[in-house]
Amino acid sequence: MTMTGWILAVLALFFLQTLLPSMARAASGAPEQLRFLRGPRDERPAPTVMAGRMERALRNMFEALPIFIALALLAEVKGITGGWALTGAAVFFAARLAYVPAYGSGIVLLRSAVWAVGHAGLVMMIVGVV
Repeated sequence: MTMTGWILAVLALFFLQTLLPSMARAASGAPEQLRFLRGPRDERPAPTVMAGRMERALRNMFEALPIFIALALLAEVKGITGGWALTGAAVFFAARLAYVPAYGSGIVLLRSAVWAVGHAGLVMMIVGVV
């Protein structure tokens, strides 16, 4: 896959991740969660455990995404079509794909391990564009 392909894949994953907190609230079936989702969202009830995890996973993606996009675009501008930059993008995508279920599972240290792999992908991208 090209760097453009990895950018699009990560953005698609980001889009899907934006839906997960609300989906988790809706899946709970709790009346206060459903009222919140259907209403103007003026008063926010405490999230369910899973909705809270999905919100925190999304917040983490908001932190990592600008770094990934900057590195991927830098690789594109420099005409880098392989090597560490492309491999790092693939590692980042795979880790971010695994991050949501890892976070959702609540398994101790799994989320942190997957996060570390994703950041290793970013480091690979840095090495590839320098």
